[in-house]
Amino acid sequence: MKKISLIVPCYNEEQNIELFINAVDKLFKTIPYKLELITINDGSNDETLSKLLKMQETHSYIKVVDLSRNFGKESALSAGLFHVTGDAAIPIDADLQHPIELIPQMIELWLKGYEVVLAKRTSRKTDTAFQRVTAQIFYKLHNKISDIEIPADVGDFRLMDRSVVNALNELKENRRFMKGLFAWVGFKTTSILYEVSPRLHGTSKFKTWQLWNFALEGITSFSTAPLKIWTYAGVVIAGISLLYALYIIIKTLLFGSDLAGYPSILVSILFMGGIQLISIGTLGEYIGRIYMESKNRPPYIIRKTYTKEKTN
Repeated sequence: MKKISLIVPCYNEEQNIELFINAVDKLFKTIPYKLELITINDGSNDETLSKLLKMQETHSYIKVVDLSRNFGKESALSAGLFHVTGDAAIPIDADLQHPIELIPQMIELWLKGYEVVLAKRTSRKTDTAFQRVTAQIFYKLHNKISDIEIPADVGDFRLMDRSVVNALNELKENRRFMKGLFAWVGFKTTSILYEVSPRLHGTSKFKTWQLWNFALEGITSFSTAPLKIWTYAGVVIAGISLLYALYIIIKTLLFGSDLAGYPSILVSILFMGGIQLISIGTLGEYIGRIYMESKNRPPYIIRKTYTKEKTN
């Protein structure tokens, strides 16, 4: 009997986790597959951990990975992937927005030979108007400037064959943009559509500023185009400046010199200063990534791993 591992990052999910586990338990009683439920407590400050341990008492397939603090969802996913023992793995949220009813269909496609089965949203109606617009801009921009194409409206919810999990576990970077890494490893891929359900309890843990940083992380992780842009911008601005200098020289020779206005000088200085600061900031983003990677810190630290049989 094949084993399916569900990877469930949890951050302050005390209101949802029992409902989620009960729903998963009910589903797997109807399909002929063994279940491994890897839950990652990502530094929750509510009763998430205690509820997970309580549920583990009656559900031996639950493994609880307790991180030492909140490292973020990308690191929690990475921790879950390293604990997978199943033939296939499915990252899924604990808030029940990802429909677990889709799992049998994903498994069916996997058994037909697909190594990755993506779950693609049919709409983003649960997002705000701002989130919908910015998400659309991000996917278009990223896929335009990066060699790796990230499928639009596809999140972490997907089925991955064991070979895909092994490939992901070989990647050693600690600044991990998982959507990009999922796409980078490749493998034979198909997709199915689903409708996002509204959260039963709580609110999204991602704030607007965090989403902006997340998008910036994705772009700088898989493309050097922003660096090239400022090279071309510098060439264009230098060319325009040279043409303007030639214009002034010719005008002076033909018509004499007049007193230039200060507003044009001020505008030029401010414009160039802004361009320089933006280009320095872009360089800083990449240098910052190099600096953080050079420390060689792990993406997460595990306080303790709980299984039904023993405690590590």
